[in-house]
Amino acid sequence: MSEASERPKKEEEEEEVTAEPEEDSDDSSGEEAAGNTEMDFLRNLFSSTLGLGSPEKVLDDLTLEGVARYIKSGKCKNIICMVGAGISTSAGIPDFRSPETGLYANLQKYNLPYPEAIFQIDYFKKHPEPFFALARELYPGQFKPTICHYFMKLLKDKGHLRRCYSQNIDTLERVAGLEGEDLIEAHGTFFTSHCVSCSKEFNLDWMRDQIFSDDVPRCDGCSSLVKPDIVFFGENLPVRFFTSMKMDFPRCDLLIVMGTSLQVQPFAGLVGRVSKSCPRLLINMEKAGQADPMLGLLGFGGGMDFESDKAYRDVAHISTCDDGCLALAELLGWKEELTELVKKEHGRIDSQDKREKSKGAAANESSASEAPAAKKEE
Repeated sequence: MSEASERPKKEEEEEEVTAEPEEDSDDSSGEEAAGNTEMDFLRNLFSSTLGLGSPEKVLDDLTLEGVARYIKSGKCKNIICMVGAGISTSAGIPDFRSPETGLYANLQKYNLPYPEAIFQIDYFKKHPEPFFALARELYPGQFKPTICHYFMKLLKDKGHLRRCYSQNIDTLERVAGLEGEDLIEAHGTFFTSHCVSCSKEFNLDWMRDQIFSDDVPRCDGCSSLVKPDIVFFGENLPVRFFTSMKMDFPRCDLLIVMGTSLQVQPFAGLVGRVSKSCPRLLINMEKAGQADPMLGLLGFGGGMDFESDKAYRDVAHISTCDDGCLALAELLGWKEELTELVKKEHGRIDSQDKREKSKGAAANESSASEAPAAKKEE
């Protein structure tokens, strides 16, 4: 469940604010942050149209090998990863749009008027049951991060990662070791939840207990619905998405896009916000982000160019995200380190799950033994 329509921090960042459509202050902040970036589009438009400036070709070859050599050169210290549902499918979480296996193709049992309704805020407020039934099936904590998630953790550990911008709501980036300052959860997260009326905050454990008790989560203060902080259709993206992208993308020296169809705006348009000389690597099962030239100039879809005579910075590696990350790790000399990290962390997660199940079983046994004793005393 990864692509629903959307504490010390680095000094340049502003504190994350969860968008609440009914509050004018959040809306105006988001609009102002987004508006400030429109000048970037205009500059790129006029520059490209008038032929001002010649973009520098950074990669010596438009291949995965060329990208690896660039990373190893020491010039690459501000990598941004843009990721979507495809990086979590090997963990057992379906993507959204695959014709037979995707989430939208398998929602018939919820009797929705149309598949996307399960993530529509107006529909949720009237009929929350389908969403929470789906959440019970796909809830964070039941899945382990993938090779791709741990590859991004390696990028962080080695000082290459500036930020990961994720469309996913499964929290697996956090489980893999990316922290709040490393991560922009563009479409929100299950990590926190808020009451839709009084805005009281609830944590991940509280929400999990509510969902698995088969109850619709309700605020213990005002009895209104409590919604995970994921961005439904009809809601604004977090303000931090807009403020951070303005600072991050001009500094990006390599953009790695993985597991996304680049169809959902405004996330898809981020690929067009890096400098004209910044290399862009796509690791995906099919090519994405190729747009009409004029739409590309305006920032919609990014206008990635993998094949034309004018291609000079975009590389498409067609494979699963895990295979692509393993291939890149091997070229970087990190493959053994990556596989050991995955093995170690998966083992740690399995051990933790066993301990929690043992505690749960012991608690159940204790409750069962206490009940007859209490009856005897009566």
